[in-house]
Amino acid sequence: MLVEKQSKFIAHLMPYNMYDAVLAQLKLEHPKARHFVTAFRYVNAFHQVVEGSSDDGEPKGTSGKPTLSVLQGQDLINVAVVVVRYFGGTKLGTGGLVRAYSDATNLVVASSSLVLYEKHERLIFSVDYSDVGKVDYMLETEGITNISKTYETLGVRFDVQATQEKLNAFTIVAERMIKIEEN
Repeated sequence: MLVEKQSKFIAHLMPYNMYDAVLAQLKLEHPKARHFVTAFRYVNAFHQVVEGSSDDGEPKGTSGKPTLSVLQGQDLINVAVVVVRYFGGTKLGTGGLVRAYSDATNLVVASSSLVLYEKHERLIFSVDYSDVGKVDYMLETEGITNISKTYETLGVRFDVQATQEKLNAFTIVAERMIKIEEN
């Protein structure tokens, strides 16, 4: 929390997929707050970065854009920020608002545990029942943990997601056992 001339700025950083629910919850928890400024960045299905922000009634460009600029500057992805503002009675001016929202966002980013973003690809393949144990071991050795298995009549169908590097390393060591399907 940042206090600037009796105004309180309470920043919340979250994974983008929690954004709508957290924003709704914050509005319930802070009914007397004046503004709920937001910014977000995420990767869409086409591997494009989508960004957005809202000033929520603050003067145009003084809150949402500076908040988004912090996310961009820190190269954060798949995240959202909501800054709850309680007005303290003293106007901060445009420069003061920009600084306050930026500082509040920097504070929440600095105090958060962040996870490195990795682009994941999908690989679907089948193996004979006799090779399932070996394939499980190879997937574990390569650090591939996002695995779904379907037991079928003629074998086991695997649907895995990992970085392209991990998938390439796995397919090299397991090429004789797996039958790759088209995605």
